Amino acid sequence: MDFVNAIVLLLNFTVLPALTYGSQLALGAIFVTLIYGVLRFANFATGDMMSFGTMFAVLLTYHFQSVGINFGFLPTALLTTPFAILIMILYMLTIDKFVFSYYRIKKSPPVQLAMVSVGVMFVTQALIRIIIGPSDRRFLDGEKFILKANEFKEMTGLNEGLTVKSTQLLTILLTIIIVSIMFWFLNKTKTGTSMRAYSDNEDLALLSGIDPKKVVLITWIIAGILATVGGILYGLDKSYRPFVYFNNMLPIFAAAIVGGIGNPYGAFLGGYVIAFAEIFLTYAYKKFFTYILPDAFEPDSLIQLLSTDYKFAISFSILVIVLLFRPSGIFEGKKI
Repeated sequence: MDFVNAIVLLLNFTVLPALTYGSQLALGAIFVTLIYGVLRFANFATGDMMSFGTMFAVLLTYHFQSVGINFGFLPTALLTTPFAILIMILYMLTIDKFVFSYYRIKKSPPVQLAMVSVGVMFVTQALIRIIIGPSDRRFLDGEKFILKANEFKEMTGLNEGLTVKSTQLLTILLTIIIVSIMFWFLNKTKTGTSMRAYSDNEDLALLSGIDPKKVVLITWIIAGILATVGGILYGLDKSYRPFVYFNNMLPIFAAAIVGGIGNPYGAFLGGYVIAFAEIFLTYAYKKFFTYILPDAFEPDSLIQLLSTDYKFAISFSILVIVLLFRPSGIFEGKKI
C-alpha cells in the first residue's frame, strides 16, 4: 500500500504537471522549429507572440462572460480561441509583410533575421503593455477539477490523493490533436510536401514550381495556431502573466534544439524532455522515500537535488550539454 501511495504521490506532483508543461513547451518548440526549418531564422519573439495571442483570448473571454456567454463546464477561453488565432495570424502576416519579407527578399543572413525578430519581440511587448497592461489575469471558468484529492482518497482508501485539473487534461488532449493534425498535414498533403521540399532545398523547390509566397503564408498560419493555442493552454493552467512568456523562451528554445532544430518530431519530444527534467530535478522526494523505505531509513532532509529557483538553469544546462556533445539534437532524423 505504501508503494502505491508513493506512485500516486509522484503522479500528482511530477508526472501530470510534467506532461502538462511539456505539452505547452512542445507547441512552442514546434513553432520555433517550423519557422527555422521553413523561413530559416531563429524567431526570438516566440514567447511574446504566444503572449500576444493569449491576450486577445483573455480580453474576449472577459467580453463573452460580461454578455452571459460561457462554455458550461469547459473554459470560455475555448470559445474565444478561434478568434484569438485569427487575430494572431493577421498580426504575424502583417509583421512578415512589413518586416521579415524585406530581409527575406534581400537574402539577408539568418543572424540578421534573428536580430530583427528581437526588435519584433520588443514591439510586441510594448503593444501588450499598452493594450492589457502587465498585471496577472485569471480567465479560467467552468469546472476546475475533473478529480479531486479527497474524492480519490475516498474511492481508493489511500493516504495520497490524486488531483486532475481540467486544464491538465485539456492541455494534453489538445496538444495531441493539434500536433497529430499538423504532422498529417506536413506528410500527407500536397501543400505540406511543398513546405518540406522548400525547407530541404529552396532553389530546387522553386524550379519545381512551388510558390514561395504560399509556403510562407501557410507557415505563418500554422505558427499562429501553435503560438496561440500553446499560450492559451499555459495561461489557463497557471494564469496569464504577460511577460512570463518571455521567460519561457529559454525552455522552448532548449526543447527545439534538444529535439534537433528543424525537426518538428524532435521538438515535440524535446518539450517533454525539458519539462520532465525541470520538474523531476527540482522535486523534494522526502515523502516519496518515506513511503518506500523502512522506518529506520526515513530521510531527514528534503532530498531535493535542486531548488525550484534553478528550473531555468536546468534548461540552460541541458541546452549547453546538447550543443557540446550532439549539436544536431538528440532526436536527429526526419526534417520538416
